[in-house]
Amino acid sequence: MLKDISSYDGIYLACGVTDLRHSVDGLAIIVKQQFRMDVFGNYLFLFCNRRRNRLKGLSWDKNGFVLYYKRLDGDGARFKWPNDPQDVRNISLEQLKLLMNGLSIDPPKGFGEVKSRDFY
Repeated sequence: MLKDISSYDGIYLACGVTDLRHSVDGLAIIVKQQFRMDVFGNYLFLFCNRRRNRLKGLSWDKNGFVLYYKRLDGDGARFKWPNDPQDVRNISLEQLKLLMNGLSIDPPKGFGEVKSRDFY
């Protein structure tokens, strides 16, 4: 039986590009060595390919790993994936929903506050 997504203690994105030819062991090594996180914890780890049209998810479920895979079809269908390759981000369930619907997980930036300026 698949786990309810809201039951995870954390949802983590491996920002940047991941070679999705990796399967369970390769992705687990990335989690453990590169991000120094517990791959056996109650977490969902998400990875995206260079073209941003494929996603893999990895989680531990009591006695084995679960590997999720999603491939977007359609011209120009791409995930709005964060770019920093050294970063792992903890996201909320709401941010995951945005991501899966083709939207950015980061809120748009509005105008910044102006403290002072010179008049010419």
